[in-house]
Amino acid sequence: MTSLRQRMVEDMQIRDLAVGTQQVYVRQVSLFARHFHKSPELLGPEQIRSYQIHLTNEKKLDTNTIIVAMSALRFLYKITLKRNWSLDEAIPAPKKPRKLPVILSPEEVLHFLNCVASRKHRAILTTCYAAGLRVSEAIALTPPAIDSQRMVIRVEQGKGRNDRYVMLSPKLLEILRAWWRVEKPKDWLFPGDLPGGHITPEAVRWECRKAQRICQIRKPIRPHSLRHAFAVHLLEQGTDVRKIQLLLGHRSLATTAQYLHVATSKVCSTSSPLDLLPRPVSMEVKPTPIPTF
Repeated sequence: MTSLRQRMVEDMQIRDLAVGTQQVYVRQVSLFARHFHKSPELLGPEQIRSYQIHLTNEKKLDTNTIIVAMSALRFLYKITLKRNWSLDEAIPAPKKPRKLPVILSPEEVLHFLNCVASRKHRAILTTCYAAGLRVSEAIALTPPAIDSQRMVIRVEQGKGRNDRYVMLSPKLLEILRAWWRVEKPKDWLFPGDLPGGHITPEAVRWECRKAQRICQIRKPIRPHSLRHAFAVHLLEQGTDVRKIQLLLGHRSLATTAQYLHVATSKVCSTSSPLDLLPRPVSMEVKPTPIPTF
């Protein structure tokens, strides 16, 4: 490990960046350095611009991947190398397209969950939907986190390393109790194949893909789709956006408010102006008279 990489890792550790973020940033800076066969200390705004064009036009990477690469370079040059640049000019980031999630209906959620063959994976995915958890949060639950006295679930060190409480559905409690009686998990509510560890997100995603093939729902379905459905279904029931923000663990209310764009009872309940016309539009096409003069 070079001294520059070591210092960047230490800078990220000091700022308490997630381990996954640290690994991604180090990899992106390494790819940047290898592209020019030089240390990043010897490179500047012109090389960064050239590299971004390379990622866009030659590698044809998606916008999100390029944004991550530029974020890594921003951290390196601003924090570790302390370059006094205008970052917006030296390391511009492409505009991130706003894509709305495709939402499963309650009937589709039920049908999908019933198609999950494994008892463990069905319990995990049901927990994602019932409590709005990320898959990484669901698999990291411990038996004591299920508080049946207060009817809450304690989510420890979720995204952003924050703890929070979410509701414990009575129906979910029955499912988790049935799972516990059969499997008797100890350290983790959903243990993995390796002793002492919990199940991996990849294993859950694999079972999710298998269940989608069985249920034949054409909408894209991932574990995170159930978290999206949780938020939108609550909105459509009239739950306050601020409450949903707290349940989801979003830092910004604006992130949660994006679900308003896909809550059909909120967006699509307004009558179309077509329905307000005094008469229906006729689909009969009259022939155009031929001019005689």
